Amino acid sequence: MAYQNPETSAVRTTAGRSDQRTHSSPIYLTSSFTFDDAEEARQMFAEEIPGNIYSRYSNPNSDDLISKVCAAEGTSDGVATASGMAAMFASIASVLQQGDHILAARSLFGSTHQLLTRVFPKWGITHTYGDISDIANWEKLIQPNTRMLFVETPSNPGLEIIDLEWLGSFAKAHNLILVVDNCFATPYLQQPAKWGTHLVTHSATKYIDGQGRVLGGLILGTEELIQDVRFFTRHTGPAISPFNSWLLAKSMETLPVRMDRHCQNALTLAEYFEGNAKIDRVKYPFLPSHPQFDIAKKQMKLGGGIVTLEIKGGLEKAKAFIDRLQMVSITANLGDSRTIVTHPASTTHSKLSAEERNQVGISDGLIRISVGLEHVDDIVADIERGLG
Repeated sequence: MAYQNPETSAVRTTAGRSDQRTHSSPIYLTSSFTFDDAEEARQMFAEEIPGNIYSRYSNPNSDDLISKVCAAEGTSDGVATASGMAAMFASIASVLQQGDHILAARSLFGSTHQLLTRVFPKWGITHTYGDISDIANWEKLIQPNTRMLFVETPSNPGLEIIDLEWLGSFAKAHNLILVVDNCFATPYLQQPAKWGTHLVTHSATKYIDGQGRVLGGLILGTEELIQDVRFFTRHTGPAISPFNSWLLAKSMETLPVRMDRHCQNALTLAEYFEGNAKIDRVKYPFLPSHPQFDIAKKQMKLGGGIVTLEIKGGLEKAKAFIDRLQMVSITANLGDSRTIVTHPASTTHSKLSAEERNQVGISDGLIRISVGLEHVDDIVADIERGLG
């Protein structure tokens, strides 16, 4: 059944109920499944009939998770993986061949950058970076062997926004596979597939879980491409556990109400600190001062839960800011119910060279705040404490 509103779909979409009339999906904590007879086993392995064979291939809990996220993203099919980076890797490795070329937005998560610069070149898959602020130049970056566009929007941690409508048209014009990491926006705030994206990826560890409990990744998209992804993940083995799938599927039911609060708190925080004398810059997609504010308003329902602060005084002042905090957690995760602060230059993006960090706007004074669900007055008070 199709529901008119995403909040209803998040709660009511399910694929993992048992035959025991359970109102909530149980955990199918099993490594394998049985067959009624030899012919049924043959048919399932031949993919002539649907069914579960082995939890590395599929499991009712991962099916439940995928059905919920596909309903939210507006995609046909999907695969769940053990972590977000497993999803990033599989979304590329499953569809590209030796000799293929990727055009990627320069603003990427540190580990994704490492995949493109250090892992895939071993197999003859190359890349070129394009700047989101200069998309008019991307036409010149296309090579005869370019087969994929890979972007994050909003980007981690710089919060750069790329126009998904333009990107979908650009990919179609050049017959490219468009992959969008939708982790920061979540399917509640943004649905890249409706703009022509072929594969959408997530670190489900972040907002989809929402409480900092388990790891998980998602690749969602067209049936044709997901068939390739499923073959790849089935035989390489980055399977998500049934327990993690169960927890993430339950978390999807509260994603809309959680994201509403994350976004409300984040916007309040960004507006409060913009213009503060101790901060060079506050960046948030729904602040009018954001360079891509109009694009963000066009393609996102709300501005997301991440705010960045550029602390005056660079590294030492940024460290002092973090050390003065009393409530906000210091950790490299994001999307938690609790507010989190991260210093990307010395943690998540520390393996990038100083030049590479500068190219994606990660200065020594940049602080990434994942704004949580606490009362916003308490969050503001702790950030003020950090500023001293």
